[in-house]
Amino acid sequence: MTETPLATLKMVTLDCTDPRASASFWSSLLGWNVVHAEQEYAMLQGPSSALGFGRVDDYRPPPWPNANGSKQFHFDLAVDDLDAAATAAVELGATLPENQPGETWRVLLDPAGHPFCLTNAANWG
Repeated sequence: MTETPLATLKMVTLDCTDPRASASFWSSLLGWNVVHAEQEYAMLQGPSSALGFGRVDDYRPPPWPNANGSKQFHFDLAVDDLDAAATAAVELGATLPENQPGETWRVLLDPAGHPFCLTNAANWG
């Protein structure tokens, strides 16, 4: 792409019930620093962007599996050892649903119920 972009992604914000807990989980999983944490909002700073968490009253996590496609988004995270990374994520507070898409991916749910995927880093080239 040679054109100057119209915008630059600086942050993705996730709805949740407990921003501090979500920030703590994702900070531990990604190794990013928590730069702000309060009852209503928390934020992590990564190498080139940020990840925010906003408290929503009556928040309901998207179901997994989700036949209606209403999960809205998910992260794909590259890891060196799929099983070890899934185990570590569960130890940090993720849950591993029984329904999985196959052997090369692991779908997990963060503490707020947002699905995210782990996959082998070697598959990304």
